Amino acid sequence: MGKLKLGPIADDKPVKVTVDFPAALHRDLTRYAEILGRETGNPPADPLRLIVPMLERFIATDRAFAKEKRSSGGSRPKG
Repeated sequence: MGKLKLGPIADDKPVKVTVDFPAALHRDLTRYAEILGRETGNPPADPLRLIVPMLERFIATDRAFAKEKRSSGGSRPKG
């Protein structure tokens, strides 16, 4: 098996968000956490703690988003 895209999960102060996920996605997150724990030599992380690093990784590697962000000066919508 190849190396996973995520590394160890940083411990950071969370912002509470409520989201409903399909059961199949939760099962995949749980399995991913198990594999990640095995790769990093740590116990499996809480699967829900994978969501933020996955989203960060997704956004960081999305070239179209990076291009748009640069062209708009990195500004964020207000509201």
